[in-house]
Amino acid sequence: MVKTVKLCRGLDIRLKGRPTEQSLGAAQGKVYALTPSSFPGLTAKVVVKEGDRVSAGNFLFVDKRYPDVGFASPVSGTVKAVVRGDRRKLLAVEVEADNEIEYIDFGTKNVAELNGAEVVDCITKAGLLGFFRQLPYAISANNVALPRDIFVSALRDMPLASQFEVELKGNERDFQTGLTALSKIASTHLGIGKGQKATALLEAKDVDVTIYDGKCPAGNVGVHVNHTAPVNKGETVWTVDPMVVVFVGRLFNTGKVDLRRKVAIAGDKANDNGYVDTMVGIRVGDLLSGKINDDDYSAGLLRVIDGDVLTGKKATIDDYLSANSSEVTVIAEGSDKDELIGWICPRTSQFSSHHSYFSWLFGRKKEFSADARIKGGRRNIIMSGEYDSVLPMDIYGEYLVKAILAEDIDRMEQLGIYEVSPEDFAVAEFVDSSKLPLQQIILKGLDIVRKENE
Repeated sequence: MVKTVKLCRGLDIRLKGRPTEQSLGAAQGKVYALTPSSFPGLTAKVVVKEGDRVSAGNFLFVDKRYPDVGFASPVSGTVKAVVRGDRRKLLAVEVEADNEIEYIDFGTKNVAELNGAEVVDCITKAGLLGFFRQLPYAISANNVALPRDIFVSALRDMPLASQFEVELKGNERDFQTGLTALSKIASTHLGIGKGQKATALLEAKDVDVTIYDGKCPAGNVGVHVNHTAPVNKGETVWTVDPMVVVFVGRLFNTGKVDLRRKVAIAGDKANDNGYVDTMVGIRVGDLLSGKINDDDYSAGLLRVIDGDVLTGKKATIDDYLSANSSEVTVIAEGSDKDELIGWICPRTSQFSSHHSYFSWLFGRKKEFSADARIKGGRRNIIMSGEYDSVLPMDIYGEYLVKAILAEDIDRMEQLGIYEVSPEDFAVAEFVDSSKLPLQQIILKGLDIVRKENE
C-alpha cells in the first residue's frame, strides 16, 4: 500500500531554465575521470599507476580505512594521469578511453536467490558500494557498518533539478532489480513525488513506497528518513541515489559495471535545456560542447555548476562531472550587473521568499532568472525562524547551527545532528538573511561528531 506524507514547510524556487524532456544527443569524451571529492568522507588510496590498462569495473582507488571498498573505472582504456594536489592529496584518476568499452564480467545473478551478505559482497567487488551514502555523517558507505534501513528518493525537487522519470525510461527492469537487491540487505523505502506517475515507481516491488506531497526540499532523502525512521546515535542507514539503483540492477542483470546515464543541461544561460546521454566521469567541457556561449564563458559571465543551483559546486569546463551528479546548470555570474539604488530597487524580475520585492505580486507561476550573486554580507545569526519555515524536519535548525558553531557536541547530538545532511539546509541557506554558508557549517558539525565517535 502506498502511503502519503503531507509536508507543510518548504519553498519552491521558481527559476527559468528547467530541463525539458528533449534529448540533446550523446556526449563522449576522450578522457574520463573519477574524483574522490565525489565521495564524502573518503580517504583515497590509488591502486593503479599511469600507463596501466583498465577495464570498466576495475578499481581506480580504494578507501584506506576499508580497502575492500573500491571505486570502479567507468570506461576501459589507459590510465592517463593520477592528479594530486597539496600534500599529495588525490584529486582525480584520469583514464584515456577506448573507442569500444571492455567490461569486466562479474556474471549475471538472480537476485531472488541471494541473501543480504551476498548482495553486499557483489556490489562491493564491482566498486559500486562507495556510491551509497551513510547516515549519520552523510559519508560514503562501507561494508562494515551495515544499515538498519535503506532509503531511495526518486523525487528531485531542487531548483532546475533533473527529473528521474526521464532517466528511468528504458531502465525500468534494472531499477526494479536494484530495489530487490537492496531489499535483501535491509528494509528499503522508496520516496516519490505527488506528480510522479511512472508505473515502475508507483508499483515498485519489495519496497515500501511513500508519496511526499510538499514544497522543496520534500525530495531530500534526509527528510524521508526523518519522517519514516529517524537515525539515533549508534544506528546506520544507507541512502541511495535512484540512478545508482539502476547501476546496481545492471550489475546483476548483465554482469557489468555499466555507468551510462542521462545528464540534464539546465539554467537559462544554456543554449538548450534537455538531457544528454553520457557516462559518469565525463569532462564538463565535453558535456557542454555547443551548449553554452563560449565568448560569455571566456569573459567570466557564466557560472557553470556541477549539480543544481543550491547544492552543486562551481565548476570549469576542465573539471570532471561528479560521480553522482544528474545535471549541469549554467546561470549568469552577475559580475557585470550594476543596479541603481541597490537594495531599495523594487525588483519586479527577481525571486524573493519574502515580500521585500514587488515580484511577489505576479503570483506563483512566474519564473525568474538567477545569477550567482549573494546580494549581501555575512552578519550575526538572526533568530527569526527563517530556517524552520523551510525545513520540513522535526529539528530546530537555528539552534543546531549555533551548537555547531560553538562546537558543543552534546548539544549537537540532542538537536539531531545524526539525522541531517548538508543538502537538507540548502533552502535554509537560500533564505538566510545572515548569508551564512549553512551547508558548510553542517558539514563541519558532521565531521566533528564523526571524529569524536571514531
